[in-house]
Amino acid sequence: MTSILTNMAAMSALQTLRTISSGMEETQGRVSSGMRVGEASDNAAYWSIATTMRSDNMALSAVSDALGLGASKVDTAYAGMESAIEVVKEIKAKLVTATEEGVDKAKVQEEISQLQEQLMAIAESASFSGENWIAGGVGTDTTAVDVTVVSGFVRDANNNVSVKTTSYNLNATAQAAAGDPQMTLLFGGDATGVIDEATGILGSVATDWALVDFDQSTAGVQAAAGAVSGESVYTLDITNYTNTDMAEALTLVDAALAAMTSAGAELGSISTRIELQEDFVNKLSDSLDSGVGRLVDADMNEESTRLKALQTQQQLAVQSLSIANSSTEVILSLFR
Repeated sequence: MTSILTNMAAMSALQTLRTISSGMEETQGRVSSGMRVGEASDNAAYWSIATTMRSDNMALSAVSDALGLGASKVDTAYAGMESAIEVVKEIKAKLVTATEEGVDKAKVQEEISQLQEQLMAIAESASFSGENWIAGGVGTDTTAVDVTVVSGFVRDANNNVSVKTTSYNLNATAQAAAGDPQMTLLFGGDATGVIDEATGILGSVATDWALVDFDQSTAGVQAAAGAVSGESVYTLDITNYTNTDMAEALTLVDAALAAMTSAGAELGSISTRIELQEDFVNKLSDSLDSGVGRLVDADMNEESTRLKALQTQQQLAVQSLSIANSSTEVILSLFR
């Protein structure tokens, strides 16, 4: 039946054109944004996962920045400790020189005094962003203090998130017994954080090193030493030392070197761990970006092909609608 009121062919063509236009709008949106899942309405599951992963990636970016800051602190401390070790090695060499008969100990002491001043200069300057991990620190002259650096960001199987840290112990108190933590600070800090010259590896006097036998008595037992008993590496003055005093001074310096080497090794291991974590965080961030891309990114080759096809279909649909609308004009010839 032919009707001038209802054109079924035109209605069908119009519906097709609307469907094609909707498809073109969706495809053009993907082409312009580069994403096939840009909103929750596109795919709620993928959109939710991608949003969470992007949030985690932002956290990882912050962790990466924190790792860089932590690495700078550790590297500064390590550089200071390494420099101090070299200076103490020089002091040890001067002590060995002074044990020779006929050597003017006063002249050697002048050199040692300059090296001692250099040790303080190193300790004071090894600071990054207001933190010094080899000297000072509030109350470290009496109590060990832990400092931390960010080392990771974790989302566990229960979807709980947490930030992981690595700690380093700032200790300026000499060992009282075997097994106690070794000193890690060249000098401790008082209640206000000012460097305390009488504490730490370089500031502790000989008799504070209970694990070192300064008078050749029973090993591991603290006893009254001679001229060295009230001296530290930082205050050592060999001008009037006897041969026995020189031997004890060497023991003191060697003990300090051992403690500094241990602290340097720990700083080095933390630095290595941070470097590994930085590398892992960068790779993890790239993996998250890649994972999100697989979920929500549009395949531009596919979308461009689809857009071209839809443009052709749209042209055909318009042509079809035009034919459907013109078909009713045939009825006019019946009334001529």
